[in-house]
Amino acid sequence: MMSITTVWPGSPYPLGATYDGAGTNFSLFSEVAEKVELCLIAKDGSEERINIEEVDGFVWHAYLPTVTPGQRYGYRVHGPWDPSAGQRCDPSKLLLDPYGKSFHGDFEFTQALFSYDLEAAKKDPADTGVPPMIDSLGHTMTSVVINPYFDWGTDRAPRTPYHETVIYEAHVKGMTQTHPAVPEDQRGTYAGLTHPAIIEHLKSLNVTAIELMPVHQFMHDHRLLELGLRNYWGYNTFGFFAPHHQYSSNRHAGGAVAEFKTMVRTFHEAGIEVILDVVYNHTAEGNHLGPTINFRGIDNAAYYRLLDTDLRFYKDFTGTGNSLNARHPHTLQLIMDSLRYWVLEMHVDGFRFDLAATLAREFYDVNRLSAFFDLVQQDPVVSQVKLIAEPWDIGEGGYQVGNFPGLWTEWNGKYRDTVRDYWRGGPATLGEFASRLTGSSDLYEATGRRPSASINFVTCHDGFTLNDLVSYNEKHNEANGEDNRDGESHNRSWNCGVEGPTDDPDILALRAKQMRNIMGTLMLSQGTPMLSHGDEIGRTQLGNNNVYCQDSELSWMDWTLCEKNADQLAFTRKVTELRKNHPVFRRRRFFEGKPIRSGDQVRDIAWLTPAGIEMTPEDWNTGLGKCVAVFLNGEAIPTPDARGQRVVDDSFLLCFNAHDHVQDFVTPRDDYAREWTADLDTADPRGETDLVVAAGEKISLQPRSLLVLRKTA
Repeated sequence: MMSITTVWPGSPYPLGATYDGAGTNFSLFSEVAEKVELCLIAKDGSEERINIEEVDGFVWHAYLPTVTPGQRYGYRVHGPWDPSAGQRCDPSKLLLDPYGKSFHGDFEFTQALFSYDLEAAKKDPADTGVPPMIDSLGHTMTSVVINPYFDWGTDRAPRTPYHETVIYEAHVKGMTQTHPAVPEDQRGTYAGLTHPAIIEHLKSLNVTAIELMPVHQFMHDHRLLELGLRNYWGYNTFGFFAPHHQYSSNRHAGGAVAEFKTMVRTFHEAGIEVILDVVYNHTAEGNHLGPTINFRGIDNAAYYRLLDTDLRFYKDFTGTGNSLNARHPHTLQLIMDSLRYWVLEMHVDGFRFDLAATLAREFYDVNRLSAFFDLVQQDPVVSQVKLIAEPWDIGEGGYQVGNFPGLWTEWNGKYRDTVRDYWRGGPATLGEFASRLTGSSDLYEATGRRPSASINFVTCHDGFTLNDLVSYNEKHNEANGEDNRDGESHNRSWNCGVEGPTDDPDILALRAKQMRNIMGTLMLSQGTPMLSHGDEIGRTQLGNNNVYCQDSELSWMDWTLCEKNADQLAFTRKVTELRKNHPVFRRRRFFEGKPIRSGDQVRDIAWLTPAGIEMTPEDWNTGLGKCVAVFLNGEAIPTPDARGQRVVDDSFLLCFNAHDHVQDFVTPRDDYAREWTADLDTADPRGETDLVVAAGEKISLQPRSLLVLRKTA
């Protein structure tokens, strides 16, 4: 390494390491630091320390005209070690840049990563003593200066409206690791995710947005590594500006950045948006017994929520050991700078915020007008992309479905629970089911939001797959090494009579039909549907509902299921195509239950009994009623299209039978239609049907099935 002889003052902003084509500006916030050293790491692992002299507003900065992309670096922060006052500075630790755009290497979970004596802490975990001052260089990752320049060509964001959006939740490695068409050196990578075979699969499902499980740089938990497992899901972030380097096929330092940008550009060329699942609620450093890798050693009290009664310990609203301190201005700045970076520099189209209620906690209560939401609301960049909240955390009062501000959409947990209960024969009432089917106006209308604010899902990464939802009554998480204690125990699932795998053809047929019922309901509901990767081909995790640590065939997509479960794939394509072709299933506004024109008898929506007559209050309150028909009027869509033209669609009658016996339905009187043609029947393995019925005619709806009739005369 050449000795750095020239150091310029540089600038306090932007934070992080910024290469401008000639040299690199370094900038780090720490309110408690007494001295900050910038450490340049050579290829042989040696370091050169540069004392940063310039400080403005607690931001330490310097410009090095000879430092170029590929340079590895870190910081050493000298300051108070006083856990009782919330401070844990330890200059023996090479600290990663909170604004680092790329990272190199890996962590070795030795004593060197920890600012306390590991053996002493086993005797008294509350008293971690003083740091043993063992240097972490060589045992920790390093930050990397990147080249920010990239040829985006004619890249343009698809900007698909919410009401036309179909989201596909996916895992970078899980989607690509076993796909036969993806070259081996690209499996498990950003490059593999945009292989033509993967994109063609998504397009065949009419997917408009891929929601990637965490791709911010994350750490694998020490406990999991000792068990021979890994943090597969990635909800353990420490680098909020860097794409996870293990998902890159380019092993050069900083190579993940260009590969990620290429992935986004390729998805955009296919008309598919990229949404990131982001984890700003906590970091990988965990509680007071976690490693010191960046935030803890830079400014512990600024970055983390600490217990008011004992500043040695961390508030934990997430179940992970700590909660990021979104009340502190510099932590808020980090979150907002990160979000803008991913939009402006990486061209992503939106974010799904993990445990978003934690970001809203000003003190203990969740506050929908917290500083974080105020900043998002006024930000000219972040406010214009898709913002999706997971509207809960594990803290008191943390379940906040329906309570986020107007810009936000939400994972609708009530939709998930209601649809599961309805089709398994649980206690869901028809009224609750009707509300979820029509966009959950009870949750979103009061805040000025529309049906698309409801991100409808029945399965996701967290919990059973769709196949397992209809195959298991109980979780089977023994492989996770926690004696089956982890994961949700109340799954609202039904195994159709046998727990797990079976050769019984009747049970297999029923399970397949239940998958079609749920998929059909999801795609024909008002709101924004989200598919969990692999549900379209019946992916199974063998009853494990918490595969966060299973980086194996158990959690990866099994692409051979495309042939084995070809009927399920064909059905999913059919029902997503039905949604795509008919705007009546994706209205921009809620139903009003009113006629189209004065004097008309037929309204925009009507709920009917199996006898073909409109529901009465008594019909709604039949307790465990499981049969209902809903008329959707395609001539009563109140909002125009993008060019101001009136939207007119076919009218449909959706007939639901969740009973275990045949149910006769009578099509409604001539006011609705003279003739109906069936477009979809979940009683058929592919949803095919050639049924044509006249008004007032009786239909025998098969047990546990959904029939979709279209008005043809």
